Amino acid sequence: MSTTDTLRATRRRRGLRSVTVTTALAAVAAGLFVFTMMAGSMRLTATEVVMSVLHLRTDPSVDFVVLGLRLPTALTGLTVGLALGASGTIFQQLLRNPLASPDFVGITSGAGLAAITGIVLLHLGGLWISGLALAGALVAATIMYLLAWRDGVSGYRFILIGIGVAVFLDGLIGYMLTRAQLFEARQAMHWLTGSVGQADTHELQLLSYALLVLLPLAVLLQRQLRALELGDDTARALGTRTEASRAALLAVAVILVALAVAVAGPIVFVALIAGPVANRLLGPAAGGIAAAALTGAALLLTADLVAVHLMPTPLPTGVVTGAVGAPYLLWLLATTNRRGAGG
Repeated sequence: MSTTDTLRATRRRRGLRSVTVTTALAAVAAGLFVFTMMAGSMRLTATEVVMSVLHLRTDPSVDFVVLGLRLPTALTGLTVGLALGASGTIFQQLLRNPLASPDFVGITSGAGLAAITGIVLLHLGGLWISGLALAGALVAATIMYLLAWRDGVSGYRFILIGIGVAVFLDGLIGYMLTRAQLFEARQAMHWLTGSVGQADTHELQLLSYALLVLLPLAVLLQRQLRALELGDDTARALGTRTEASRAALLAVAVILVALAVAVAGPIVFVALIAGPVANRLLGPAAGGIAAAALTGAALLLTADLVAVHLMPTPLPTGVVTGAVGAPYLLWLLATTNRRGAGG
């Protein structure tokens, strides 16, 4: 067999594995989405849930539980998980560092500071808080991009600046909490913990519509992302407009995570974990944005089921993701330092 035939066969195997894994992850996410609406004090069958969601059968009691109570939470977990998974893997591949995550480079901190300012100083709530969180994330990302610009944006420099910005913004969040009344502080801390059960209908609609546009766009930009992973010089040799592609990918990732934070608060570690888990499943076909997005959805739906149904008392989803994600982060820091890949 010639070298060309070997390369074609390898490409076909990778493509087949990518399709198989992505399809399996989609099935898992869909199953968890339905199961989220089945579980609860009133237990329902999968058939009852699907019939109610698709309006194929009318049963007032089932429709009230499914459509009125459980569907918003399940849809929030699905859409926020998709957004966090996609944005996290874009950051990690673009900045060429497994520690690169919106959680650590100031994006979620910018959203948190803006939201807490709205709660404590402006006494706002609902859609206003989500709008402020979205604006705060976008402003923080813009500041970091401008500070990291030196005839282009270096991934290592962007991460360092992002960590510095995150620490500064977290300090301001702590200061804002000291200025809050007891009720406001409780509201702020609940929002900062992150939970899929606090989404407003309008916020959820905005994220859903954005995903319909941004996820396909991210998949279309995946070829440029893989070229940028090889380094700017190699990417230019392959015909990639490096800075335009990098700016477009960063914009997509930032908007996705900003909308996710606006809907559910800063749920930590999902964006960090989803990409590496998807890559392990994909093997040589690693780097799939769709697979990472579906992994994020599956992780967040699972975390919410654990937080609500397996704990002695229901907890915010962010408590579970933090408890699972913190040991993973310690393992990741140890292994990347041993490999000399920590940046």
